[in-house]
Amino acid sequence: MVKIKKVENRRDLKKFIMLPWKIYRGDPNWVPPIISDVKKLLDRKRHPFHKHAEVEYFLALKDEEVVGRIAAFVNFRHNEYWNEKTGFFGFFESINDKEVSRALFEKAEEYLREKEMDRMRGPMNFSTNETCGLLMKGFDSPPVIEYTYNPRYYLNLFEDYGLSLVRTLYAYKLTKDQPIPEKLKRVAEARLKKINVRKARMKEFRKEIERFKLIYNEAWGKNWGFVPLTDEEIEHIAKELKPVIDPDLVFFAEINGEPAGASLSLPDFNQILKYANGRLFPFGLIKLLIHKKEIYRLRTYAMGVREKFRLRGLEALMIYRTIQEGLRKGYREADLGWILDNNYQMNKILLDMGARRYKEFGIFDKEF
Repeated sequence: MVKIKKVENRRDLKKFIMLPWKIYRGDPNWVPPIISDVKKLLDRKRHPFHKHAEVEYFLALKDEEVVGRIAAFVNFRHNEYWNEKTGFFGFFESINDKEVSRALFEKAEEYLREKEMDRMRGPMNFSTNETCGLLMKGFDSPPVIEYTYNPRYYLNLFEDYGLSLVRTLYAYKLTKDQPIPEKLKRVAEARLKKINVRKARMKEFRKEIERFKLIYNEAWGKNWGFVPLTDEEIEHIAKELKPVIDPDLVFFAEINGEPAGASLSLPDFNQILKYANGRLFPFGLIKLLIHKKEIYRLRTYAMGVREKFRLRGLEALMIYRTIQEGLRKGYREADLGWILDNNYQMNKILLDMGARRYKEFGIFDKEF
């Protein structure tokens, strides 16, 4: 018999956080998250997401052993922005047992019904501004930084409970062996003479953050599921990313001196995080520094163009500059994603550049 228990104290929270080490034991592609980062994300007092949300965490126990977990929550900013009554679930983990997964989903649904929601959506950890989506294709390689990862059988557990795929997120890969099409290269070089695509100015970090926020919130404003970042959230993200940002991989497109688009790419630290096994101290940080030279992949973490500057090829220009700089710095691969399945323009740009779609993630709904 499966028992569902609400996380009520530090001991419960530790069990919630550490469960993946049991689920993924022996999986060579799993990358352990940094435990302190997960604690901060789940902390209702420390992470800014909780300022506009109500969140509850649950554990599934079988014979007093923790065998599953789930978070259920209401994101008030999402519902206000989209005029919906959508509840969410995230941080789902479970052994391969439908009795366990059903009990977890039932508890999340019960919680969201009590909050007067009319559907349950996920997985979201906690929104499209963080990690989200169930890996459905691309199990043959580890996740890049800020991607989710899960066992293949999770899809069966989702479908068993009646969760239906509502959106697919695509991830693309480019390698140094895939030359940029000559036509695209000629067009990009010609446009770069007229449009200023510059690197980030770390000496103006505060101003750059404001520029990025303007572009990000406007560029993504109409994207499915997007919720504009608050000032506190953008500050939090900036603080978290600043130590790992390489200004050579951050680009701003400007037209007549006005911010028009931005692109942020990060070294794929997931390639070395496995050595830390979730802990930076006392020796995890040293291990990361030792293995830093093993990073040969970058990920385009965020990219957007303000609406009034679209259809000018700015996305292609920023990707082109990222590829140029990435190759100069010795990177051999680039992950370009994720991209919503209904973002036809961006999907076409990447396919035209010769990128290969290599991973797919799903967002699922269940209406009450």
